[in-house]
Amino acid sequence: MTRAGLPARASVLLLDIEGTTTPIAFVHDHLFPYARRRLAPFLAAHGRDAAALDAIARLRHEHAADARAGADPPAWSGDDARALVAYLEFLMDRDRKSPGLKAIQGLIWDEGYRRGDLHGELFDGVASAMQRWHAAGKRIAIYSSGSVLAQRLLFSTTPEGDLTTIIDAFFDTGVGAKVEADSYRRIAAALGVPAGDMLFLSDAAAEIAAASTAGVQAMLVTDPAVFAAIG
Repeated sequence: MTRAGLPARASVLLLDIEGTTTPIAFVHDHLFPYARRRLAPFLAAHGRDAAALDAIARLRHEHAADARAGADPPAWSGDDARALVAYLEFLMDRDRKSPGLKAIQGLIWDEGYRRGDLHGELFDGVASAMQRWHAAGKRIAIYSSGSVLAQRLLFSTTPEGDLTTIIDAFFDTGVGAKVEADSYRRIAAALGVPAGDMLFLSDAAAEIAAASTAGVQAMLVTDPAVFAAIG
């Protein structure tokens, strides 16, 4: 570690969101219920939009995989909107990291942020830490199971302003699961840096282990106050 607390070789700060930069309660008590309440109305109004159709196509593949695996998902065939809502609720009840679900949630939250129903929330000290890192020439990237759209929405509407202007890249599970080492190797490759030049901050021990296996510097965040000591 450097005197200021930031590993000397870390040119990129890779940040998890839920429980790391953002309170878990904000996600579970506000974002998730908001999306659940609006599943049916959103699909009725936008189910034929290109972005929704793409997400629904992913969900059909996931539903078929669940059925083959014996996960007993709700029956869903054809264009039955109620069955699609039931499957989305099935995924939410199990906190599944479903790309299709995350895409639908992101689209619903997009409407909510645009209407002013939702605003991004960060732990105290996170925004100022990000601004310090950016001023010091460090690059900042986000890696979350939530869609890239959802990530951008959160960081563009914080009480401290639009922080997307100082974030260099956003990654979701399109690069792989957060508990797989190869995901972090892909992120390093996408950013054009050696894995060892990244510092990953997360509250999840399994994610820290995966990043470390990939050669990424990793720090388990058990108290958001740590942000004040980094950089």
